Amino acid sequence: MATHLTHWGVFEASSDGDRLTTVRPWRDDPEPSPLIENVASAQHHPARISRPHVRKGWLDNGPGPADRGADEFVPVSWETALDLLSGELSRVYSEFGPSAVYGGSYGWGSAGRFHHAQSQIHRFLNCLGGYVSHRNSYSLGASTVLLPHILADMGTIMSHATTKSVLAEHSKLVVSFGGLSPKNAAVAPGGVSRHNGRGWIETARENGCRFVTVSPLRDDIPGEAQAEWIAARPGSDTALMLALAQVLDAEGLADNAFLDHYTVGHERFADYLRGAVDGVVKDPEWAEPLTGIAAERIRTLAREMAGTRTLVTVSWSLQRARYGEQPLWLGVVLAAMLGQIGLPGGGFGHGYGSAANVGLAVRLTSPPRLPQGVNGVDDFIPVARIADMLLNPGAPYEYNGEHRTYPNIRLVYWAGGNPFHHHQNLARLRTAFGRPDTVVVHDPFWSATARHADIVLPSTMTIERDDYGSGEGDRFLFPMPALTRPHGEARDDYWMFGELAERLGVGKEFTEGRATREWLRHLYDEWRERLAGHGHDVPDYDTFWAGESLELPLSAEEHIAFADFRADPAAHPLRTPSGRIEIFSETIAGFGYDDCPGHPVWLEPDEWLGSPLAARFPLQLVANQPRTKLHSQLDIGAYSQSTKISGREPVRLHPDDAAARGLAPGDIVRIFNDRGSCLAGLDVSDAVRPGVAQLSTGAWYDPDPADPTFCRHGNPNAVTNDRGSSRLSQGCTGQLSLVEIERYTGSIPPLTVTGPPAIAGS
Repeated sequence: MATHLTHWGVFEASSDGDRLTTVRPWRDDPEPSPLIENVASAQHHPARISRPHVRKGWLDNGPGPADRGADEFVPVSWETALDLLSGELSRVYSEFGPSAVYGGSYGWGSAGRFHHAQSQIHRFLNCLGGYVSHRNSYSLGASTVLLPHILADMGTIMSHATTKSVLAEHSKLVVSFGGLSPKNAAVAPGGVSRHNGRGWIETARENGCRFVTVSPLRDDIPGEAQAEWIAARPGSDTALMLALAQVLDAEGLADNAFLDHYTVGHERFADYLRGAVDGVVKDPEWAEPLTGIAAERIRTLAREMAGTRTLVTVSWSLQRARYGEQPLWLGVVLAAMLGQIGLPGGGFGHGYGSAANVGLAVRLTSPPRLPQGVNGVDDFIPVARIADMLLNPGAPYEYNGEHRTYPNIRLVYWAGGNPFHHHQNLARLRTAFGRPDTVVVHDPFWSATARHADIVLPSTMTIERDDYGSGEGDRFLFPMPALTRPHGEARDDYWMFGELAERLGVGKEFTEGRATREWLRHLYDEWRERLAGHGHDVPDYDTFWAGESLELPLSAEEHIAFADFRADPAAHPLRTPSGRIEIFSETIAGFGYDDCPGHPVWLEPDEWLGSPLAARFPLQLVANQPRTKLHSQLDIGAYSQSTKISGREPVRLHPDDAAARGLAPGDIVRIFNDRGSCLAGLDVSDAVRPGVAQLSTGAWYDPDPADPTFCRHGNPNAVTNDRGSSRLSQGCTGQLSLVEIERYTGSIPPLTVTGPPAIAGS
């Protein structure tokens, strides 16, 4: 048996050389993830790409805008594919320059440190002169931009979050806005060795901690929490938090000494709470009709929070919505008003329950990684604005105080990730993907992104190549020797880019004369030498490679977020403009954004159950992360397929909402609004708030050929809105949309995305 690392955990496997014969969780993982079941069953699935392919229209007519996603593909040899691609890269770089190339990798393609697809493609494109890049992520678009203005950058907030062991010992009340989802807490970029998403919560309960979860989903928190469920109307968290803040202010429960010493701008925010700005007092009676939560429960919750050691934690999901900056900012403000930031078990958290790497011990240094080089292009886009960029070259947009212009992209190069999973309004994205001259995709599978490409190169899965891996913040580094031969003619990204680099005259710059195993040794030895400079000795490469894992040195076993700042704010100021927590931000106010002013405010969303649009579309769709896969990875795997209903992704409705529509469990239903529609299988559950439909992302987009706005498989991004959270962040808003649901009465169309597309001559 050999160990292997995935983004959702470590497994032990045996192989016959072609496929995995035994797969089981790593014996040292106390809470292993069932997602491991997807790996072996996906490796040789019919949706696997076995050799290079070129879209027939591109092969016949050459580069240019096209109706991508409908054409058939022509299988070609590696030699032909690489010659065609190197020629096209040479043409675009010579005629239009590197600012005409979008290097669109999202980074989830591999758990390995060397074969990290994002590092590989960026290193390659930098050797050619650079590329237009993206900033931020779909998960944290608003957070990454807002938090540095008011508290700290996301890297600090995640890597130096109060450790879960400290929370388990000291927290007496955890109020979680958006839940503490056990499925999300089971994954992390790069991998997870020992899951503890449930364990710390169980220990905290044993130590007398209470949990309150504010979410439209009762099971958005582990059962071990025995949590009180406050099912606020989706999109109303800002109103609820403002009312909590108003009670703290009005009843003298706010820690004014903390506010005076550690924050700026509280009085301006307090004027807004008190109604001095707009004549509206933001009290619980104001919030009750907005949130659906009784005013008295809001008032007593505020008192409870002020009366004990309280952690205020905000899920990543809340900022994935229109005006998503507001509830996140208010989470910081509430924690500051309670005066517990920097204390063990109290303060502010962002991401507990959103990823496994939040609340871990602090590592001394990062594990080995492949250098990406220097990008010669300064231009970038916020990641969720890709369709805007492709459809509107030269158009202006605003972002974080800047006035920017979308570049004119002629070639999109994607390796790692699947934008037809992450992005919103997929029919619009499909139109956008038709505009460039050429789209290139590396992928192990015929994902929707591969089907919308011109040149498709089959990449290996992690089990088919040598690497080593460690998750963000994780304390182990794992050797990952190849467990099987590659499927068909699949090759790793490094081999592909190395071959292209040779053809384009930058082979030496890209490979530095090293094969994969030489790179692994070289990067490890450099890292080992760096650790030795810190006084830590780790085994040599051969010893590490022959072993099972290596425990990494830590700088701290336990950590309390912002403890140094609390102890001495002059000696340890925050990296905000004032050095303190900014309840009012002069910087943000100076941008003049009406959709994100200088302090948190209530801005009514366009699509929520309190808007006029709800008369036509009376269900709030919650498009959260799936529990049977990571994003859309390995959707054709056995575990992911086990929860499908007639091959469709399940949508959950409250029994009252199902009955009102004459629907029964197992029905195939149509979810629709003005943007599009999709099919799903109905699951009826009282764990969903009335008025809410929960359909997770991750079903591979399977558009009807006659109507790309109609997804036959159940991808909620057929109906979500492709609009930025605000002009500040331009973050993703895919979490919440208004829809209606009806029984699908037509002939249920077959799925095509679970097999290859039309192949010429097949």
